Amino acid sequence: MLLGSIELDVPFVQAALSGYSDLPMRRMARLFGAPYTLNEVVLDKIVVTRGRKQKEILSVADDDHPVGGQLMGADPEVFGPAAEMMAEAGYDVIDINFGCPVRKVLGRCRGGFHLSQPEVALDIVKRVYDAVGSYRPVTLKMRRGMDDSPESEARFFRILDGAFDLGVSAVTVHGRTVTQRYVGPSRWEFLAKVKERVGDRVVLGSGDLFSADACVRMIRETGVDGVTIARGSIGNPWIFRECRALWTGKPMPDPPTVSEQGRVIAEHFRLSVEHYGTELAGRMMRKFGIKYSEHHPCAREVRDAFVGVSSPDRFDEVMARWYDGDVDWPAVVRRMGHGDLVAAGATS
Repeated sequence: MLLGSIELDVPFVQAALSGYSDLPMRRMARLFGAPYTLNEVVLDKIVVTRGRKQKEILSVADDDHPVGGQLMGADPEVFGPAAEMMAEAGYDVIDINFGCPVRKVLGRCRGGFHLSQPEVALDIVKRVYDAVGSYRPVTLKMRRGMDDSPESEARFFRILDGAFDLGVSAVTVHGRTVTQRYVGPSRWEFLAKVKERVGDRVVLGSGDLFSADACVRMIRETGVDGVTIARGSIGNPWIFRECRALWTGKPMPDPPTVSEQGRVIAEHFRLSVEHYGTELAGRMMRKFGIKYSEHHPCAREVRDAFVGVSSPDRFDEVMARWYDGDVDWPAVVRRMGHGDLVAAGATS
């Protein structure tokens, strides 16, 4: 799959995830085979304003390529300078967010709100492309409209067609509307309609991708060129390894053992400490631990344990208790299933 001049060997992308797709998460995704990742969405105004946050955003690690920088904002005039600064800082792709459905974002005329105003949306695309399009791929993230009305769909296609005409390299389409947020199914049939309309132009699909099987099925059933994996990749870097196996016809890897889960979480924590420092990393890993817990045989208990993490020491306690590879976890689960709340590690 091509994003402008950038060639990806498999069509599975780690999406931009606000509050999640930081450098440690992106590194974990790459470790398991993600060929391309996106930084969490950033406000254009922060990019162009001197300060600590600007410095963080414009620091691109040498081992974090290719990486996309996703921009969100309300004022078209700010997008171009922000895109230029991100491109010069080392982001390989500039992605524009017209998809965020969060209420406070919509209330400030950002993200998915732009799907209601094609003129402004295309003005933003033009300014970004004029600023960096000669040397960086520009891509676009959209939902399938503000709502299910015919008028909303017409505005969606006006923006889609106009963006490709302006020169964007690819468009990611989430199969839900903005007002739908994350409720109800993603309409994959709409993705097929989009791909049929644009022909050879690159379309990536998004929505309800929580397994490798779903990722491959979306491509095969809708004809999209690739997929961006969002919530399905949080605490689940293994999904990229599994996608690669299914896509290339190799045997499906076994689910991660408790020992492997522990090693992966420990590495994620190490990268977080390296990036944020010990104290902040302890708090940051709580939300990731909650998602990693879904793979554990005692998922509910491990989740509850991670919820209580407020320091690195507490994180270490959870890891020592719940990720001991010498424990007979099936036996623990059987006993818990019969109402015996066994302390993890007590059964061998």
